[in-house]
Order: sequence, then C-alpha cells, then structure tokens
Amino acid sequence: MKIPFSPPDIGQAEIDAVVETLKSSWITTGPKTEELSKRVAEACHVPYAVCMNSATACHEMAMRMLGIGDGDEVIVPAYTYTASASVIEHVGATPVIVDVEPGTFHISYEAAEKAITSRTKAIVAVDLGGVLCDYDRLLEIAERNRGIFTPSNEIQKAVGRIAIIADGAHSFLAERKDGKRSGELADFTSFSFHAVKNFTTAEGGALAWKPIEGIDGKLLKKKFALLACHGQDRAFKPEGEKPFWEYDIVFTGYKHNMTDILASIGLVQIDRAEEILSKRRSIALRYNEALKDLDGVEILDHFETIGSSLHLYMVRFPGKSEEFRNEFMNRMLEKGVATNVHYKPLPLHTAYKNLGFDIADYPNSYDMYKTEVTLPMFTLLKDEEIEYVIEKFMETYHEMI
Repeated sequence: MKIPFSPPDIGQAEIDAVVETLKSSWITTGPKTEELSKRVAEACHVPYAVCMNSATACHEMAMRMLGIGDGDEVIVPAYTYTASASVIEHVGATPVIVDVEPGTFHISYEAAEKAITSRTKAIVAVDLGGVLCDYDRLLEIAERNRGIFTPSNEIQKAVGRIAIIADGAHSFLAERKDGKRSGELADFTSFSFHAVKNFTTAEGGALAWKPIEGIDGKLLKKKFALLACHGQDRAFKPEGEKPFWEYDIVFTGYKHNMTDILASIGLVQIDRAEEILSKRRSIALRYNEALKDLDGVEILDHFETIGSSLHLYMVRFPGKSEEFRNEFMNRMLEKGVATNVHYKPLPLHTAYKNLGFDIADYPNSYDMYKTEVTLPMFTLLKDEEIEYVIEKFMETYHEMI
C-alpha cells in the first residue's frame, strides 16, 4: 500500500459549491465569505469572526489591530511553525522566544511569566496538533502583570493587560470538557483552513475574538475587514444618491481577503465538520488502542483529557536519538507509509539563529522534537489502511529496538 500523509477531504459537494460560485456574478470577497465568517463565529461561540486568506494574515492583523509595533515585545514558544513568530517581526516588534513545558508541546507558563517586561504587549500560545493550551492560566499570568502594562492604543487600553493571542491554526473546533471552544478562550484566535487542515478552504483562515468591554464588536469586525482589504470602504450609496460608485481609503491597509470561491468550499466543510471530527476521533482511538502498551512509545494525543481538534496524531520515542527517529521514518516510507515531524523548533532554523536564538537555551523543545513522529491522520483513510499503518509501525519499531 501507499499511504500519503494528509490529503484533503474534498467531495462532490465541495466541487459543486465551487462550480456554483464560479457561475455566479461574484467570485471574490462577497456574500459567501460573509456567511462563512458568521458560521465560524457561531462555531467558536463568539459574536464575530472574519475570514482572511491565511491564518498568518489573521495572526498579523490581530497584532496590528492591537497596535503592536516598534519597541514592543511579544512572547512566543520555541516549539512552533515560523508563522507564529514571523508576524511579530513583520509588525516591527521583538519576538521573545521561550521554552515549552517539560513533556508537552505547550508554552512554558513559568518561562512566559518570567519573560514579561514593561514592553510586553502579548503572549502567543500555540495549540499544537489541535490540543488546547491552558488559557485560564495564561489569563491569570496577564492579570498578575497588569500593573506593569502600559497600553498604546484604544484596543490595548480596553483589554487593560497583556493580550493573549492563540495560534489556533490546528485547533478549529477543539473543545474543553466545560464546552468552551477554541476561539472563545484567548483574546484573539487565528485559525488555518489550509489544505492539510481538518477543515479546509484550500488556502485561508479566520480570526475570532472574545467580546472586549467598551469596544463595539460590530465596528471591530468592520475594521478587520478594512484592514484585510486595502482599508477600502466599499459602502455604496443608497439608491438615487450620487456618486454611487465612490469609495474611500480609510487607512492604508493590506491585501488579505478571502474569496467566495474558497468560502464556498468552507461552507460545505463546516456542514460536514462534526462528521469529519468524528472520523478523526475514530482513527485516533484505533491508533491509541494499538500503541498504548508498546514499551518505549509515548502517545501524545491527549484529546480525551484536554480537548483537541485531532489535527495531528503525534508519538515520541523517549530516550531514543534524532537519528533513530529519522531512520524509523525512512523505513516507514520504504514500506509505503508517509510520516512527518511537527515541528523543528524555531531556534534550529537559520532565520532565528541569525536573530541570536540558540537551541541550547530551549532543552525541553529540543527533547520533544528529536524523537517526535506524526502518523497519517485524514478522513479518507480506509479501515485496511489504518491497519496497515499500525502493522508497519509495529513491525518497523520492533526491527529497530
């Protein structure tokens, strides 16, 4: 068999929806994008959300709306993809990278608090694999440090403390046991709808936020929409009022809008979301059952206790080497099973080395990375393919120990 890592689950309904949009008079940002934004907000239990062309754009626009820029600092974990940190540089602020908690992929709460200074404007938490961070704890940290926080714009003043920004690229529809979902836990949450995600629009993302006391949520949504599309206010005049065509550039914005073509895929996907999540859960449970008693293998999918969207199924070989992990992946590929690694910590990359970061300062992140393997997890996996992945995993592991 040949088992790919994570192909998208696109069916005839999504294809039909795209064709319908292509035949309509509106294929760029329009009613379908607005409808998907509303559906995302409903799914996140918040009043408003805005769809954009990527999670990275959403992440950056949240920082720009908060007025984060030159002279500011933003705390971010070492164990994440570059998008979590690169936008900090894009807005002109300084990334302050901290380690993860021992034995987890989540930001170290103690390290994050120790890194806070009077220049800290936000803490970025990453829901790696779709497993939710402890946002109550992060909010407590922000509250404890309220006294050294100095706001620099209206939104910051309304929040009144360091903002908690969730990189929820993996965690759309992740839910805690109390029923609260990703999107209503942090102040701002960015989601990815990239092709490999469990909810996809091919490319795209959405930004959700909790209500902020003293800030008009509807007006904030409009500002985000303007920020994502050149700052162009396209409010056409009422019928009979001229000039009907006129628009205004309210401020110099960016080009991050989602198209109705992509949104049409998302509207079908969001109707299928529970079905997709259920299938991913069933795959994870089968992996869990097969691997739970395998000595020397640590299962890192904590969805039963923490709440996860099951975007990734991650395992580790504690005590083994990076070379062992790489050889394991090579042998699995030779047997037709594609695996992956999520992720190389930021300080292992040239761009972050050039900024002065050294992986030696992040031992927990390196320890988690060096023996991590991500198994195929996608809804098109057939029963016999799941069994094949399990069989080849067991076979390869026993060959190597």
